[in-house]
Amino acid sequence: MEGHQSDVPLIVWEESKKLWQVVGPAVFMRLALYTMGVISQAFVGHLGDRELAAFSIANTVVSGLSFGFLDALMAHPPAFAVLLAPTFIFSAQLLVALGQTAELSLEAGLVSMYMLPQHFTTAILLPLNKFLQSQLKNWVTAAAAAIGFPVHVAATWLLVRYFQLGVVGAAMAINISWALITGLLLAYALGGGCPETWKGPLYVSILAPLLFSALAFVDLKDFVKLSAASGVMLCLENWYYRVLIFLTGYMKNAELAVDALSICMSLAGWELMIHMGFLAGTGVRVANELGASNGKGARFATIVSTTTSFIISLFISFLALILHDKLAIMFTTSEAVIQAVDSLSVLLALTILLNGIQPVLSGVAVGSGWQALVAYVNIGSYYLIGVPFGVLLAWGFHYGVLGMWVGMISGTAVQTLILAYITLRRDWNAEALKASSRMQRWSISK
Repeated sequence: MEGHQSDVPLIVWEESKKLWQVVGPAVFMRLALYTMGVISQAFVGHLGDRELAAFSIANTVVSGLSFGFLDALMAHPPAFAVLLAPTFIFSAQLLVALGQTAELSLEAGLVSMYMLPQHFTTAILLPLNKFLQSQLKNWVTAAAAAIGFPVHVAATWLLVRYFQLGVVGAAMAINISWALITGLLLAYALGGGCPETWKGPLYVSILAPLLFSALAFVDLKDFVKLSAASGVMLCLENWYYRVLIFLTGYMKNAELAVDALSICMSLAGWELMIHMGFLAGTGVRVANELGASNGKGARFATIVSTTTSFIISLFISFLALILHDKLAIMFTTSEAVIQAVDSLSVLLALTILLNGIQPVLSGVAVGSGWQALVAYVNIGSYYLIGVPFGVLLAWGFHYGVLGMWVGMISGTAVQTLILAYITLRRDWNAEALKASSRMQRWSISK
């Protein structure tokens, strides 16, 4: 990245174009899929506080934990989806056994049961999305999400409002839209859209899921070694927020606590989808530069991606502060919930600010092969600092939801600082040599 000072804007522009080729479609697809959940939550929130709390637990905790597990698994998610199905079927009993109130657990369990089809759809969608991404077909996933989004809005309105099916209707609408998107991607991938990697005739394409079930275990040992660290890293990050919302259900006036925190987490998660797109783009850019033995290029890609992501988060965090008393209006008409969310707006803005840095650094770790190291950092930051500190503040010092979220932010801040230190201290030329060495070993083994 050497050159005259006048060349810097041009070099930044060229790097930004390469970055956004991956980031753009990834952000659009993630935002579209996540917005579907936000829309469902908004419809349900106007039914009542208990309905909102039940839907939030089912969608964020039960479905969210399973999603995190499936997203982290790289080997045969459909098989593991079957193993995880009892968590949906018996979610009411599990929630009661874990100490949640009976009324809230029963309603959340009912919603979870109706979300079971989405669970199995997700097990197909996730590996399919990764397959298309590896074929540089990101635009296909974005197009499918663009088609599925208006269908979801219409289905939610019809089932929740017109047919008055309540929270069950919201869950059914999610099933419809996710099935449509998955079906479109499956038809494209197996129907001739990827001729270089899938050349089977149509009848083979129809039987493909059955064939994959046998082929998925070929060379599984080497594959698991390669993906286990990445899977653990993603799981620990995904589950962190779900665990905190679940623990909020133990608080006094649990429905209000769950409603307020779940709304804030939905808003933060909505914005996070932008930076998750940067995670994917940064991982690709860093890996490409290291693979080309260009350590300085990898470092420059990291700087451009981190700066861009942070500027976006800084702007949105300011919006959260400006709209502090209006953040919950789209989700509920309850004044108590609106005021509770308003009281958390500063923490929401701070969380959004951290979102602008942490995912990008995780993307650097993925592109550089540091997943195992980051997994240990996540364990320490999230589960040895964040969760215990949040529990201590929430119950020990009686700060409630505020204390729980402060604990969460503390864990995220510690993780971000550690990842930033690791990134800054890395010898990128040495990282490039390691990448080159790995590529030589793989080419010899072939």
